[in-house]
Amino acid sequence: MLPDRLAVARLSGTAAVPAWADGPGVVSVTRRADELSIVCAERGYRALEVEGPIAFEEVGVVHALTGPLAAERISVLTIATFDTDLLLVREETLARTCAALQEAGHRVEGGRGT
Repeated sequence: MLPDRLAVARLSGTAAVPAWADGPGVVSVTRRADELSIVCAERGYRALEVEGPIAFEEVGVVHALTGPLAAERISVLTIATFDTDLLLVREETLARTCAALQEAGHRVEGGRGT
């Protein structure tokens, strides 16, 4: 579990990347024709990072993590980087997220949902 508290924002697809979107910690900027999605330091979300690097040939990693969360009706935003994957969950579901992942046999380091 990463210590950062994160925000998820959606802007117009034609918007410029705002200065507030950059900073220390996790930052993700994804543009599509209809939207500009930004994940950056703020509050509301917490991130769990898959220990990596994960080879491109590895399959089922995200499914193995999101399946137990879906069964618990926990919404997840995933971000993939070259080396690893991040799962973002709403801060108020963090304890349930950690418990569901641990019950499914995953190790969660760095916190107990607090």
